[in-house]
Amino acid sequence: MSAYIVGVLVPLVFTLLLRNSKKEKKRGIPVDVGGEPGHALRNCRFTSLVSTSWEGISTLAELFEQSCKEHGDKYLLGTRQLISRETEVADNGRSFEKLHLGEYEWLTYGQAFETVCNFASGLAQLGHKKEERVAIFADTRAEWFVALQGCFRRNVTVVTIYASLGEEALCYSLNETEVTTVICGSKELKKLVDLSGQLDTVKHVICMDANIPSAVSSVEQSGRWKITSFADVQILGRENPVDADYPVSADVAVIMYTSGSTGLPKGVMMTHGNVLATVSAVMTIVPDLGSKDVYLAYLPLAHVLELVAENLIAGVGSAIGYGTPLTLTDTSSKIKKGTQGDASVLRPTVMASVPAILDRVRDGVHKKVNAKGGLSKKLFDLAYARRLSAINGSWFGAWGLEKLLWNLLVFSKVRAILGGRIRFILSGGAPLSADTQRFINICLGAPIGQGYALTETCAGGTFSEVDDTSVGRVGAPLPCSFIKLIDWPEGGYLTSDSPMPRGEIVIAGPNVTVGYFKNEEKTKEVYKVDDKGMRWFYTGDVGQVHADGCLEIIDRKKDIVKLQHGEYVSLGKVEAALIVSPYVDNIMMHADPFHSYCVALVVASQPAVEEWAAKQGIVYNDLCEKEETVKEVYASIVKAGKNARLDKFEIPAKIKLLSQPWTSEAGLVTAALKIKREAIRKACADDLARLYE
Repeated sequence: MSAYIVGVLVPLVFTLLLRNSKKEKKRGIPVDVGGEPGHALRNCRFTSLVSTSWEGISTLAELFEQSCKEHGDKYLLGTRQLISRETEVADNGRSFEKLHLGEYEWLTYGQAFETVCNFASGLAQLGHKKEERVAIFADTRAEWFVALQGCFRRNVTVVTIYASLGEEALCYSLNETEVTTVICGSKELKKLVDLSGQLDTVKHVICMDANIPSAVSSVEQSGRWKITSFADVQILGRENPVDADYPVSADVAVIMYTSGSTGLPKGVMMTHGNVLATVSAVMTIVPDLGSKDVYLAYLPLAHVLELVAENLIAGVGSAIGYGTPLTLTDTSSKIKKGTQGDASVLRPTVMASVPAILDRVRDGVHKKVNAKGGLSKKLFDLAYARRLSAINGSWFGAWGLEKLLWNLLVFSKVRAILGGRIRFILSGGAPLSADTQRFINICLGAPIGQGYALTETCAGGTFSEVDDTSVGRVGAPLPCSFIKLIDWPEGGYLTSDSPMPRGEIVIAGPNVTVGYFKNEEKTKEVYKVDDKGMRWFYTGDVGQVHADGCLEIIDRKKDIVKLQHGEYVSLGKVEAALIVSPYVDNIMMHADPFHSYCVALVVASQPAVEEWAAKQGIVYNDLCEKEETVKEVYASIVKAGKNARLDKFEIPAKIKLLSQPWTSEAGLVTAALKIKREAIRKACADDLARLYE
């Protein structure tokens, strides 16, 4: 036998023997719990649920104060210097704002704590009472975090509101929670002024920016609002200090308004204990998180993922540098040419992200590689294939010196996009595609911790561990959570299913929130307390558990889907709005969470389509396949959607026109002519796939 054959066979045999002898690592293990029967799991490393990782700490206010005293001289909050704003006009006449940004300017932990104390005292001096609520309505920035901690120090509940929230939902959120003080930026202040007549309880507005818009003077002169700058509140507090009024664990820290799957948003009430439990649990999962780390903050702080992340980072002594999605990289849309993006300047080591951002990074790299072509593209493709083979477990992939070589020659340039030092990425908010996960693993050289949770569980649910290289799964239970699958017979998902238990996912633990603000009916529907006093949240999501105790999300009970950017689409609501089109006999919306848009399968109303065709002089022969017909029907659908005041993301971006009706005989509709969504998806799988090509 030649040396060449031996050289090939020996590693192959050794690999097979090693794989066969290697015992699969357990990550989640069964646990005996109360409540409905089901398949329940806990994290294998913790025998009891984690509520705090810091001895004697039970609130976020205590955690922040302790961390500031421990890390006084270290950097905490960093903001980039704004050198100039410029307007560039493109060839098509459209104008774009470009920013020239400088280095990061920092507040140390000691300085940040002093600023928080001053703000807390200033808030009290303005006349804001402990039992009144504050709303923070702004983009993510250092002042957002300072305001949050200042409110916590006075045991004031914070209502978080997305800066992009629509007028109706904004008014609803502020009025329902009876907010008396709103903290916002100058951009958001302009929105508030336009709605001032509809806001019933607001008395004070604190503007984070020094340049308060002149348009607010009329509101201030009317006596309805007192408008103060953020800096003036701090000065007022510094000159008139007030003692802290510390909360307890059960006090409500935040009322967080979800984006709302149907109708108006719901306010989720989170206690200090709820948020602290998730913060404590995630700390046990992220490897070696500490004072040497630098975190890039750019996601909305009104989202629970970012809120938990920043409290965790501050709790362990790391630095937080603020950026925005539009200034993240050197090629981001608001970055002036020649100016570095936030990541290049900050050079973070850890960051939280949503799949849409990671997809953009992947697509941007592929675009550059394809544009270069030639040897550069061949080298990249070879390096990627060799590392992919290794990550997938092959001994014949790129390991050791070869791995270092590819990192140096090829992937170092990709890693420079996010600063070159990223060592861990936390992904949440939507499903992450296997392709993007592998791309980040290889090109950025960083593991991705993909999590599954909800606002109602304070971002605590499951989390994939750093050594888990699998894709398509969301990990084992966090140490603060029990995960249980319960039977959903109507959907055909049972915990007795083989080879993996399946069912609706319910979550329990100290991170599960107390319910919805002023919505007892909905709270009772999805929150249930078992015979042992454990509080369970019924997610409506369907999952299956792998042999190692990791969860995979496979379906959703309700016809509600979250798109790639986090928007919820209620399929039934949209279908009801669009079926009014005269060309539509039946319609089924489809939303893929890995994409940012919806598509639709449309059964054409043959009489209406034929009448239109006759007027256009089009001969009826496979009419539904003709481009002109599809355009006409699609225009009608868009019009129906706009008339129903649907959001842009709710209106399908593409449609497939079908000539054959859906019948009960074919199993595509019920006897009552309601569509069978899963049956249609299977029957039209190829059509749906082509719509997303």
